[in-house]
Amino acid sequence: MSYLLRVLLQDRPGSLGMLAMQLGEIGADIRSLEVIERGDGFAVDDIVVDLPPGALPDTLITAAETVTGVRVDSLRPHTGVLDTHQELELIDLVATGGKRGLQLLVDYAPRVLHVSWASVIARPGSDVVRLYGSSGSPETPLTAAPWLPLERALRLDGDADWVPEAWRDMDTRLAVAPLGSHGQTLLLGRIGGPDFRPSEIARLGYLTGIIGSVLPRGGTTAPS
Repeated sequence: MSYLLRVLLQDRPGSLGMLAMQLGEIGADIRSLEVIERGDGFAVDDIVVDLPPGALPDTLITAAETVTGVRVDSLRPHTGVLDTHQELELIDLVATGGKRGLQLLVDYAPRVLHVSWASVIARPGSDVVRLYGSSGSPETPLTAAPWLPLERALRLDGDADWVPEAWRDMDTRLAVAPLGSHGQTLLLGRIGGPDFRPSEIARLGYLTGIIGSVLPRGGTTAPS
C-alpha cells in the first residue's frame, strides 16, 4: 500500500539520504518526492512510499524519526502520484472542458493538491451556494463565509464559529482561493491535516489565478 509521508528535516547535505536509507531498512520503497517548502535551515518534503504487505504504517514514522533533525508532520494513505506537471494538466482540463470545466476542477483537485475534497462556492446574495463538489465533499452545507468576497488565496481557521460543526469534528483544515473575477471561490478541505503550508497557499493562488483567466467569460454556471 502507498502512503504520503510529510516530513520536516534539516536542510543540510546527507539528511535526505539518511532518511531514504532508514526507510529502505524497513522495506519501504520511495516512489516520488516533492519539496513543499524551504525555510531557514529546514525543508518540508512530501514522500510517497510503498510498504510491503503486512508492514504497519507506524513503522514509517519510527524509521523516519531515527534520523537526527527529522520530524514526521503527517502520514496518510495515498492513491495518486506526486507530479507537479499534474497542475498543468489540470489547467488544460479546465481550459478545454467548456461548461464542465469547474466540475473537472473539483474532480481532479483533491489528487493534484493533496486534499480530501474540493468545492466551488459562490455567494450571489446572502446565502452561500455550492456550485460544484468533488467526491467526498461534506454533506453538511456551508451556511456562512465571512471571508467572502475573496481577493487572494488564504488558509482558514478550521475551528472558527462559521465552520460547520461536522467539519470541525473531523478536524478539517481549510484553504480557499478566488477563481478570477467570476465571483466563484475554490474551497479545499483536508480531513485530519496536515495544515496547509504557506508555500501550498502560494501555489494554490498561482493555480487558481491561471484557471480564473482561462474560464469562459462570465465564468460557468451551476449544473441544472
